[in-house]
Amino acid sequence: MKNDQFLSRRSIKLLSLFLLMIVLVLIFLVAVFHTIRSDRRLPPHTSVIHDRALRGAIVSKDGFTLSRSNKSYQATVYAPSIDPGKRDLFIRLFSIYSGMDEKEVRQAFFDRKGHPLKGYVTLSKTIDASTAIYLKSLARKLRRMRVFRSVRNRRGVEVLYGLDITENGELREFPLHDTLTPVMGYIRAKNVGKYSEIFGIKGLEKRYEKYLNMSQNGLIRGKRDVGGTVILSKSSVHIPRKDGYNLHLNIPLALQKRVEVTLDRMKKETQAKEIIAAVMESSTGRLLALASSERYDPLHITKDDISKLNNKFTGYPYEPGSVLKPLTLSIALEHGRVTPQTWFPIHGGRLQISKRYTITDDEVFDQLTATDIIVHSSNVGISQIAWLLSGKEMHDGLQKFGLGRRTGIDLSRELPGRIKSARLLENKLHRANQAYGYGMQVTFAQLLKAYSAFNNDGVMVTPTIVDYLQSSDGRKFHLRNRPQAQRAVSVKTARAIHKILEKVVREGTGVKAQYPGLEIGGKTGTAHIAAHGHYVRRYNSSFYGFADDDKGHRYTIGVLVIEAQGYHKYFAAQSAVPTFRGIVDNLVELGYLQPNLTQQQREAMLEQEHKRREAARAKQAERTRRIKALLRQQREQMKQHSLRKRKRQPVHPAPQKTYRKPSPPPAPSRHPTPHEALPDMF
Repeated sequence: MKNDQFLSRRSIKLLSLFLLMIVLVLIFLVAVFHTIRSDRRLPPHTSVIHDRALRGAIVSKDGFTLSRSNKSYQATVYAPSIDPGKRDLFIRLFSIYSGMDEKEVRQAFFDRKGHPLKGYVTLSKTIDASTAIYLKSLARKLRRMRVFRSVRNRRGVEVLYGLDITENGELREFPLHDTLTPVMGYIRAKNVGKYSEIFGIKGLEKRYEKYLNMSQNGLIRGKRDVGGTVILSKSSVHIPRKDGYNLHLNIPLALQKRVEVTLDRMKKETQAKEIIAAVMESSTGRLLALASSERYDPLHITKDDISKLNNKFTGYPYEPGSVLKPLTLSIALEHGRVTPQTWFPIHGGRLQISKRYTITDDEVFDQLTATDIIVHSSNVGISQIAWLLSGKEMHDGLQKFGLGRRTGIDLSRELPGRIKSARLLENKLHRANQAYGYGMQVTFAQLLKAYSAFNNDGVMVTPTIVDYLQSSDGRKFHLRNRPQAQRAVSVKTARAIHKILEKVVREGTGVKAQYPGLEIGGKTGTAHIAAHGHYVRRYNSSFYGFADDDKGHRYTIGVLVIEAQGYHKYFAAQSAVPTFRGIVDNLVELGYLQPNLTQQQREAMLEQEHKRREAARAKQAERTRRIKALLRQQREQMKQHSLRKRKRQPVHPAPQKTYRKPSPPPAPSRHPTPHEALPDMF
């Protein structure tokens, strides 16, 4: 009986053990099946390398890069992975390799409230390619130096993090800083996913945004090795990177910089708010210089630069004043109403046309020819010429010169200006007012284009900044949708005005623009500025004209001086004309114009230049002498003050138990520094 019970218990135990083994086997089989069917997150057999394309560059006529893009990188580190005892070492080494301030690197590990960050820390987002190479080398060295320690992640796996350097976008560079601004424009970055892309805001950067960013990202896809490197084979895919088109300008850097220096000098001399100028080939419209005295660094725009961001070449409509008179006369010549020799009564420079309106001149004449009306800039005379035209003839004639319309210049923002309607111009007062450049608005680019007709046999050309586009593989492309040249007046009329403008420089208000051996012509204009519904004592002064030589070089040049504050500098003859002459000097210096001078003229010019330099040296020597005298006087005053201070100081007895510290002597009076005493010297 006992044996049966023992066998029964033994059978139960064996059966239980057998069932347990079956259950364990089933569990194992289910686990194996689940492992086979589930995604095990194994590394893929293939790898992909992305090669981001870059924005195109902007290059001057003489091959200097004005704007370009480079890849940018960011540096990140997992803060808990840095050994606390070696954090200072990490910060110091990263500061050395990156060029960042050590304090800035240390601050990156804390939030705005000063609390330490516990996750990933972005140390910098604007690392260039060369610095990224150094930092990648640093990352390897930091691992060997055991700066990083293993950290357990959420799954409980020990992971060794490090310093990560990854591509995050592109950086735009302007190597020459403020050169050719605001024509160049400026840029902004926008995030597309984790990548930062550049797009233009103003100027050429925006006008040619479509072409600068017409790019194709590169790609390499194929099987990888254990280290993740793509194995190049017949089965791998390689799509080459294509960067955006490069813009090649008509503007040479050498001339542009000289013109900018000239404008800076004249702005200081005239105390103007701004001066803008342009040099254009009269037959092609190619701009050789387009400069402003108000420039900025596109990468470091400050609050003071806000007013400089919009270019004045196409975005500043103003009343032109007397520079419009040659256009009025050319319209009358074109309709056969006058000839250059037609006489007009000037009435002593005063002509009353209504009870409230009288036209006046600065000079007094009884009568003048049509030519001399331009030479002496007579408002009375040009009004009578305009009255020989109908309102429609006047309106249509100005439109033929491109006024009231956009010129088509390749800048991002252009305003059309405004001229009076044909119906309104039927009124004699309005027709006279517009004949000498008031009651209307034009832009600098419009007048530059209009005056090109007088140096190109009546044909206007559109100013163009960009010469051609070049792809990353070296192919050149010329834009086809550019405005065509337009005829404004006949050859006969254009040549007649050409001669009249030469006489303005020989005998009239433009005499300071003369240059021996060159054919110079142009017209001055000094116009009141309207503010709050009436004219105020502020002026725009301008001079538009041409400079030609006998070698076939023909250039249209325009200068606009905005609100000159110097004594009598608001007159165009005292501001715009000398600036024009300075630009002509630049053209001669660089060989764009070749004066036909006799030996006597050359010697006279050399003598004049020698005297000018001697005067400049003498002026500088006088300034230096005055500064040294002021410094000597200041040192002597300080020495005398020191002696007086010693004499006033009392002699104290030996210290007693109740010793009191004497009160300090009064602070010496402050003497002005040389910069404060002679501000005009600096």
